[in-house]
Amino acid sequence: MKGYDLIIIGAGPSGYAASMRALDFRKKVLMVERGIVGGAGVTNGALSSKTWWELSREALAFRKNLKRFNMEAPPANYKEIRAEVQQAVGERKSMLELHMEQLKNSNYAGLLEFKNGDAKLVSQTEVEIANGVARETVHGDYIILATGSRPRYLPELPIDEKTVMTSDGIEQMEDFPESMVIVGAGVIGCEFATIFSGFGKTKVHLIDKGDRILPFEDEDVVNIIERNMEKSGVVIHRNSRLVRMEVKKGRVEYELEYNNGGKEVFNVEKALVSVGRVPNYEGLWDDNVNININKRGVEDNDTQTNVFNIYAVGDLTADISLVNVGELEGRYAVEKIFGKPKRKLVYENISNIMFLSPEVAGVGLNETQAREKNLDYKVVTLDYSCIPRAIAKRNTQGFIKLLVTNDEDMEILGMKVVG
Repeated sequence: MKGYDLIIIGAGPSGYAASMRALDFRKKVLMVERGIVGGAGVTNGALSSKTWWELSREALAFRKNLKRFNMEAPPANYKEIRAEVQQAVGERKSMLELHMEQLKNSNYAGLLEFKNGDAKLVSQTEVEIANGVARETVHGDYIILATGSRPRYLPELPIDEKTVMTSDGIEQMEDFPESMVIVGAGVIGCEFATIFSGFGKTKVHLIDKGDRILPFEDEDVVNIIERNMEKSGVVIHRNSRLVRMEVKKGRVEYELEYNNGGKEVFNVEKALVSVGRVPNYEGLWDDNVNININKRGVEDNDTQTNVFNIYAVGDLTADISLVNVGELEGRYAVEKIFGKPKRKLVYENISNIMFLSPEVAGVGLNETQAREKNLDYKVVTLDYSCIPRAIAKRNTQGFIKLLVTNDEDMEILGMKVVG
């Protein structure tokens, strides 16, 4: 049986970062991936959705600029835009593959091996890899699970990835739908609402159970995002609950019930279900391995599972589902296995960005969180209309906000930038 110092199951951002860090320790590493290198960080996830967003933003800006000169923009072509997104995904995938190939002819030659297939832990140190009818079992002193996540399905909705889709089905469409309802007004749902409304071809409906989208965000941030969405034609169904969704004659009929008891029926061409993601751990280990799981995913203590030589990183543990966090966890797990991390893994000051219109970036606490923690703070806001460069660009929408403790130290609690 072939043996390795470390077996990494999953070649997404977390797994790939872990494998590269393990090479620094001169360890023999096997990385197993059932899909493509890069995982959801490249396909149907971070890179692809952000490419859609960039192209959508350009299309919106193009239409606005031409309007100043009383000119009409040509309509966006879905297949051409989809091809551009696919090219971006292909470039990143090829880059990662080339990187691994170059390692074979470097000082790390012979240390990293990559296999395609479905991996399963059959014991604490043995992994079975299935590729078609072929089966092989390999030994690993340590195991890192980095199998990522997938879109959450709601069983009561008729999801077929054609008419009623998750983010996995977006690129299966042949054209922009004339109308679309998005179920879920969190970050991903709002990003897709921004994307499709930005191209100017789709009437977007967004279902929100509360009185405003992004309930975890500050009101001044949400006000700008909602205003821009509605300017782009997005219909936000506030204080509503989806009670029924059916596919009728190839279209989507959905019924909403509002907080005041009223009901309303709508008919659109497509539906996008965006209600979060779930970790991929089904069938990942035999019962005798007995890894603990909880409602959020694989249970871990500082990336280490209850089985001492098995670690879990990235979306699988659902600490914070961000590419940069997954990469951080992957590297940290390797440092914990083969060395001693110089710094503790902390999540308090993770930077993040929401690709909306305009973009929203932040680090640390926002005002909503500071109030929930009953912190005594003070805040300063600088509006973009005070910045000459923003005035010159004719784009003064946005602000910079800084939160500090309300004392002599004025310790920085958080920062938010909109625009």
